Amino acid sequence: MRTGKPFGAIGWRLYRGLMRLLSVNVGKPRPNPWKPVGLTGIDKRPVTGPVMVTEPGPKGTGAVGLAGDRVYDVRHHGGTDQAVYAYAREDLSWWEAGLGIPLRSGASGENLTTEGGDVTGALIGERWRVGEDAILEVCCPRIPCATFQGWLARAGWIKRFTEAARPGAYLRVTAPGQVRAGDQVLIEDRPGHGVTVAVVFRALTLEPELLPPARCPRRSGTRRASAPEPRQRDRRRWSRD
Repeated sequence: MRTGKPFGAIGWRLYRGLMRLLSVNVGKPRPNPWKPVGLTGIDKRPVTGPVMVTEPGPKGTGAVGLAGDRVYDVRHHGGTDQAVYAYAREDLSWWEAGLGIPLRSGASGENLTTEGGDVTGALIGERWRVGEDAILEVCCPRIPCATFQGWLARAGWIKRFTEAARPGAYLRVTAPGQVRAGDQVLIEDRPGHGVTVAVVFRALTLEPELLPPARCPRRSGTRRASAPEPRQRDRRRWSRD
């Protein structure tokens, strides 16, 4: 496997069939008693047939990548870097065993429920071809919020989800196209830096020491700046029950 370059014919054959879309899920508006935003689109349900995926533009409008879907907390969700949310069926099954409840596809609010691949183990910047034309780029992890906790009706869910470090991945849309259940997911390009979604999630939540030092221009007699620690409010957020 060649790192940091598109896979050749051998690489395409090796990855063909290893990951696929188990379902494509679009949200239904629901009242949101957990945030002062009125509605939530976290109730994602599998749809039949193809769904168009496009670049939604900057955050702030509620637009996301999948046609027919949207977010309502426009300050924190949606836009280019959170266009599509993917979560692995394997992780849903892991949570089923731990929580003792069934979790259908879309239960975590994901647009794409995958099978046969480690979504949280994907590299930041990795590009997936989904179906014939759509190309999605792994961008960042999902950070749990009050709506997610309320939706699953689990006290201490934010803390538990954070400690498990199985966040799934947000994806950018770098090329539009239709996606549907059963589509293969082919890794078209994989960077060589080794930074996974899981590592970024841990760095942003419970392990800020994983963050690299801030790189600022140095002047004579100045010290190198360190990466800022999470705000005190964020520390309380990760630790509260």
